[in-house]
Amino acid sequence: MTFRVPVPTFRRSPPARLNPVALAAAVVLGGGFVPVPLVATGGAPLAGVTPLAAQETAPAAQVAPPAVDERIFAIIAGASPARIEHDIRTLVGFGTRNTFSDTLSETRGIGAARRWVKAEMERISAACGGCMEVSYQQWMVTPEMSRRIPRPVNVVNVVGVIRGTRYPNRYVIMSGDIDSRASRGTDAETDAPGANDNASGMAGVLEAARLLSQHRYPTSVVFVGLSGEEQGLWGGQYMSRKAKEDGWDIVGVLNDDMIGNIEGIDGVIANNTFRVFSEPFPRTASERELRGYRTYGGEVDGPSRQLARYVARIADTYFTNLDAMMIYRLDRFGRGGHHRPFNDQGFPAVRVMETHENYYRQHQDVRTENGIAYGDVIAGVNFDYAARLTAVNAAVLASLAWAPPQPDSVRIGGAVRPSTVLAWKGTDDPELAGYKVYWRDTTAPQWQHSRFVGKVATYTLRNMVIDNYLFGVASVNRQGDESVVVFPGGLIRRRRR
Repeated sequence: MTFRVPVPTFRRSPPARLNPVALAAAVVLGGGFVPVPLVATGGAPLAGVTPLAAQETAPAAQVAPPAVDERIFAIIAGASPARIEHDIRTLVGFGTRNTFSDTLSETRGIGAARRWVKAEMERISAACGGCMEVSYQQWMVTPEMSRRIPRPVNVVNVVGVIRGTRYPNRYVIMSGDIDSRASRGTDAETDAPGANDNASGMAGVLEAARLLSQHRYPTSVVFVGLSGEEQGLWGGQYMSRKAKEDGWDIVGVLNDDMIGNIEGIDGVIANNTFRVFSEPFPRTASERELRGYRTYGGEVDGPSRQLARYVARIADTYFTNLDAMMIYRLDRFGRGGHHRPFNDQGFPAVRVMETHENYYRQHQDVRTENGIAYGDVIAGVNFDYAARLTAVNAAVLASLAWAPPQPDSVRIGGAVRPSTVLAWKGTDDPELAGYKVYWRDTTAPQWQHSRFVGKVATYTLRNMVIDNYLFGVASVNRQGDESVVVFPGGLIRRRRR
């Protein structure tokens, strides 16, 4: 007798032949039996898979990888406040980096700034034996495209890629913004230092490139200075569309926009927290997926939200006295940043930034008025804080780039049963140690519990009622680097007899 496993979101798996092991793993969902066989696609046994019975009777046989990757501590320790200060001062020294400013001068304007960023990336690449491919990425933006564009302007990004050794078309990305603005977004002449917004983020990208260029990774690592942010996120729009057209497999984008201010307009001065903004589920979700969120959950567990949780976990694991505040919004109230265009294309992307903003220091002509100092100047940047947030980014990028690909086609079952079953399609990564099953209370913002389950394709959590928790699965390598947790996107069903 054979049974089929209909999956609502993913391609249907081939029918599996019922056997005692499969029968032991059968679950109830929707009124019929569905086995959860330990087989790969096509019905062949998975290499290295432990039978389900052994999982449950001898869990101690699974040897978990280390909790931390020691290489990441060295990366974190290398972040230099002095280098970040130098880079911020250099960018501020171009006077204005407005999108419409001078492109020919060697000392002033957006053209000189982007040429310097490219030259700095090329110096980093030269120091690592040419490990980073550096290039411009550009397109023409015209008034027909937006009221915020008074004349045609060439928007130019600077991109550096450390090509992955095993997955060259799989990418983790850190972005900052090259451009700045004064009170008027189209003012190309007035000085617009943009020390924190966003020379701090751009300096962070360059410093992360220096740190990570000392290693090689299975997955490609991208460092990008985006342009045209202040007039409509144009650089990110172009890069995200091109990535979509070129078939990039983007694991995640960390958009760093303002990572240097610790003195808030709310009167708080603090350097021990930062914020991570993320959308709850993909903007590209289908109507079927939206209906599924109502019935099975997942409305706060999209890929970008999982990326935000990943950032928070890395901060908790590798840093002391530095906490990530997960903000359940795409961005600040009514505002936007360069992670948004990637979200619009369906890619996981988050915004990383300071906790306490000072609006007197953003989008303002430099001046003193009524006793208040306005303007985004060097004095408003804390270089030690910017270096710590840069180190967080570098640690996240390295962990993701070293980690195995995440499990695919994660499914779940267990309705009206005392136990919950998870099943997934694994990866054949040679460094794979196995998989971790995660779970949390339905009201918890972060994953609370996990269990390393080894190289298996399904796992049963005994006496854990599916209604009361949310679940996910991650891949782990031998050094302890994990993929982003994957929330189940399909169901393990059973048919009526």
